[in-house]
Amino acid sequence: MNKKSRRMFLKNIIHGTLSASLATKAQLFGNEKTHRIKKGQMFYRRLGRTNLKISEISLGSSPLPEWAVLLKIIERGVNYIDTSHTYMNGNSERQIGTLLKNVGRDKIYIATKFHARENSSEESIIKSVEGSLQRLKTDYIDVLLIHGAEEKYITDERVLNAFEKLKKEGKYRFQGISCHSNHHEVVKKAVECGRYDMIQLGYNVFDIQKTEKEIKTYADYLGASGIRHLLSLARSKDIGIIAMKTLKIGGKRQNLERYKTGDASVFQAMLKWVLENRNVSSVVTEMLTFKQMEEDLAVVNQPFLQKEKRNLLCYVAENSKNYCHLCGLCESSCPLNIKTTSILRYLAYYESYGKTDYAKRAYSSLDPSATAASCTECGQCENVCPYGVNIRKRIQEAHFLLS
Repeated sequence: MNKKSRRMFLKNIIHGTLSASLATKAQLFGNEKTHRIKKGQMFYRRLGRTNLKISEISLGSSPLPEWAVLLKIIERGVNYIDTSHTYMNGNSERQIGTLLKNVGRDKIYIATKFHARENSSEESIIKSVEGSLQRLKTDYIDVLLIHGAEEKYITDERVLNAFEKLKKEGKYRFQGISCHSNHHEVVKKAVECGRYDMIQLGYNVFDIQKTEKEIKTYADYLGASGIRHLLSLARSKDIGIIAMKTLKIGGKRQNLERYKTGDASVFQAMLKWVLENRNVSSVVTEMLTFKQMEEDLAVVNQPFLQKEKRNLLCYVAENSKNYCHLCGLCESSCPLNIKTTSILRYLAYYESYGKTDYAKRAYSSLDPSATAASCTECGQCENVCPYGVNIRKRIQEAHFLLS
């Protein structure tokens, strides 16, 4: 985003002209009695046609918090935990298995995932899921997802056959996908094929950012509430939505105090922004300390104040040049097949989430020809980027930090 357009964006925020893309509370929530139910201190929403009533704030497990924090999170009403066979080398599932034994299987909904790749087979997928069941010490998984699903695997026979066999054996209840990139194709196909009950995808306040270039996929893609179009599409088929990557900051960690509104942090405002959308059933987030738990759970049933919204949107305007929306257009356009989208995602793990070791391992797993070291500075990635991200600079920063 150039300086002129950034100034205009900031001006529009301050003068409230983005109100059309930020729906009113009445539009988003409709009938409160049917949309949410309260139990104790927590509110619960229906996860689409699964009919599972899950906590508005749910727990991510890469990594999990220490035992005392974990027990307190469940005590506070969180009843949905998202995990994967890869998180903490399987130890995330093992710890959750111990948790289920301690608090009762009926107290928690568990979602875990498997990978679908070129060399995957029906048998290898089934083996992966059975391994998850063993680590979780349970007979069934509530929601089974394809991890970071690619469009080509959504209706792949190997994947669908594995799902079908596992379902017949009662090893999971509902099936879904998680989506890390190329949302416009992946989510659309998952909805239209009719085989998936829920979708977990990245959704955060940066998705209000308007594109600078035309998107030829469909109107309003990712810009000015474009992902809201995908959420509405899913809802039209009663497919549940869980938002992830909600507490996203643009670029390197910075002092965010100036974006606070009273005692409310910018992270709390980010959670409130997502929960305003009634098409979202829950926000999955990691709560590693008592302080983080208190910060995140404090937003439940709290109003999203106009001043909080204004400060949050100013933050977006000032930091959006460093934020990758993971739309995948740069990667698909690279003549050298450099994994730009993946590299920028790993950079976010390093800069924004503090997952430095994971980010380095993930980057080192890339084929050397697909890393930033192979970039010839042709600029094609930036020519197609709808948001004006300085991709060449950012992937070189990633290479320096992650190599």
